[in-house]
Amino acid sequence: MDSKGKVFGVLGLCQRSGKLKSGEFACLEAIRKKTAVVVVVSEDASDNTKKEFSDKCKFYNVPIYFFGSMDELGHAIGKDVRTSLAITDAGLAKTLIKNLLSEKSTEEM
Repeated sequence: MDSKGKVFGVLGLCQRSGKLKSGEFACLEAIRKKTAVVVVVSEDASDNTKKEFSDKCKFYNVPIYFFGSMDELGHAIGKDVRTSLAITDAGLAKTLIKNLLSEKSTEEM
């Protein structure tokens, strides 16, 4: 499995274990309540959405990654199109970040 597949696998695991919030409202609420450990926003989200999440994550000191498409994020968690996901478990978030970073380094080769 490639590193992109691993990222989607971890997102699916987060969803099944109930450690994931999806959708704009739920994600922003998780950031505000400081339950979000890491946030993933689709690369094809609107500039407005990207800015809103970037600003909110910066303010609350939550790492944010732009990854995949809305379709891919939704498919990974077994739902319709999703623009934003918030992981609420530190262990799963650590695994996700490790896979996201290895995906980014693979792209740069």
